[in-house]
Amino acid sequence: MKQLLIILLASCSWCALQSQTVEPSVAWGVDDPLGDHREATIDTLFEDFHRTAVPSLPSAAWATTGNYGSAGQNQLFFERPMTSEFFMEDAIAHWLHTTASHRFYNTRIPMTLLGHATGGDKYSNQDRTRGVFSGNVNRRLQIGAGLDYIYSKGSYDHQADKNFDWHGMASYMGDRYELQTFFSHYSYTTLENGGITDDRYITDPAAVQGGVTRVDNKSITTRLNAAQNSLESSHLYVNQRYKVGFYRTQRDSVTDSIVSRTYVPVTSFVWTLDFKNNSHRFVNENGTEDASYFPATYLTADGTDERTRAWRLRNTLGVALLEGFNRYAKFGFSVYGTHEVRRFTQVADTVAERDASLTPLPAAVPASTTQNLLWVGGRLTKQRGALLRYSAQAQVGVLGDAAGELDITGDLTTRFRLGRDSVSLRAYGYLKNLAVPYLLRNFVSNHAVWSNDFGKIKRVRVGGELTIPHTWTRVGVGYETLKNHVYFDTLGVPAQRTSPLHVLSATLHQDLHVRALNWENAVTLQTSSDNDVLPLPKLAIYSNLYLKVLIARVLHLQFGVDANYYTKYYAPAYNPATMTFRNQHDTECGNFLMMNIYANFKLKRARFYVAYTHANAKLFGGDNYFAIPHYPLNPRRFQIGVSVDFAN
Repeated sequence: MKQLLIILLASCSWCALQSQTVEPSVAWGVDDPLGDHREATIDTLFEDFHRTAVPSLPSAAWATTGNYGSAGQNQLFFERPMTSEFFMEDAIAHWLHTTASHRFYNTRIPMTLLGHATGGDKYSNQDRTRGVFSGNVNRRLQIGAGLDYIYSKGSYDHQADKNFDWHGMASYMGDRYELQTFFSHYSYTTLENGGITDDRYITDPAAVQGGVTRVDNKSITTRLNAAQNSLESSHLYVNQRYKVGFYRTQRDSVTDSIVSRTYVPVTSFVWTLDFKNNSHRFVNENGTEDASYFPATYLTADGTDERTRAWRLRNTLGVALLEGFNRYAKFGFSVYGTHEVRRFTQVADTVAERDASLTPLPAAVPASTTQNLLWVGGRLTKQRGALLRYSAQAQVGVLGDAAGELDITGDLTTRFRLGRDSVSLRAYGYLKNLAVPYLLRNFVSNHAVWSNDFGKIKRVRVGGELTIPHTWTRVGVGYETLKNHVYFDTLGVPAQRTSPLHVLSATLHQDLHVRALNWENAVTLQTSSDNDVLPLPKLAIYSNLYLKVLIARVLHLQFGVDANYYTKYYAPAYNPATMTFRNQHDTECGNFLMMNIYANFKLKRARFYVAYTHANAKLFGGDNYFAIPHYPLNPRRFQIGVSVDFAN
């Protein structure tokens, strides 16, 4: 594989040298529920390209089982998304194509972004191949496709995972009619080893190997050897908009002839269809391990093979009055209604005469359930102007489990002068009163069964962010109060804290740039009012020191070392049966340093990197490199990757 990558790298670099300058291109994302455009970039930056290959660097504090593409949870609370309706998918959401991460393009000429990365040896290699194609049939109609294939064997036994994620897309940006649509599908499989049997194989190998300090990571015994999880999903998104407006003409003052004719939309009518189908399967072929590893077994003692399925169909109709169609239209306003049908299908109890060795079922959960939900809402936005921009949205639930829900969000940004610099100040907040997702209230499987009558989750968040470009400073502060917070307790089942829970967080981004020398830092301080319910590392740091130079006027080079660190805390434990992270109060994780030495390059439209990740392992910075209990992070490894923008 490495020889193939070297050949690909050389070929791509030659192609980049022969190619011509690409015309300006445009990329954008979409916001729910009406498909409003959100500014986005085409992923061609070479700075910090190596970070995409480090499985523990989605954030400065990432709780993970260790392997590339595997389950993880963000321990920076203000960056952690809310639990979704299909919670088994949340653990791998970072690696998946979603509505939030999807990009539409207008590339003028066809564009293909193709990349491959690899690392490790033949027993522990990780490979990722990604590609995006986009081409315009004409200036209005665009079609495209993308793929993302991850295959990683893992540094430890029975840890491999693979994910094939692909999508197709199209957009049409006409004067009156707009269309944005994509279809995506992924198939994910991961082997579950339950963690290593003795942490001393990492922290003190001589103690468990009769004085031998060198460890063959693949020979370390693990708690599970016949278990695996599989997830599969299909997602169809269609957003259509019809705009009503008028043509504004510009005439030549001398000849009175029409110089230009521009359509100015005033009102748009919007329909969004969003369909998603999910499936989760957990298998453990070793009945003895299965029964001994999990604290409870409800349905069968002969191993586990079970599926949980869910689908939802969401339709949104809206009307929007657009901003800026005349000088008095200083803001945009929209109203909408969203109807959603959800269907959940779970494991049924088929044991006619229950084995006495099985744990009694604590609740009766229906094998299938259908929900009908309806929300109405409105949005007020101002996205033009340099002085003040804002967005406010309110949504109320009126039918089914959504009845009584309230979701209000707001965001305001302003700029002002501070000396010679222009300073940006942003304030944001939300007020939410949301029903607990169905599967957190009703769930049945061989190792987890619950039926909960949870009250609605109430969340109030306020925050602000100050950006001073001249000093490369960005400071953010946030505070949140949670009532009826739902979490997975030490037994791995959902529990609800009815009394208020408070989280305070402050983050400082401070960079230093002196000619070719650059030093970028992000420091987060956070605290939880109840560490038994919501444990968080109090301090998390990411630091990146590098030189950035231009060689022979054609080769861009970023060479440096980056590191992340966070303080000790009772990190969540991982439950393979449900792919969730539960609380535990036995083992602290953290207080170790992880460093990567790297060189990122860009030559014309080719970018590539070489990196030695976790370079300090077993040398300094702590040997206790467990992000969660019993799951060590990858040891040192050499990695390389390349990505090329082909202009067809």
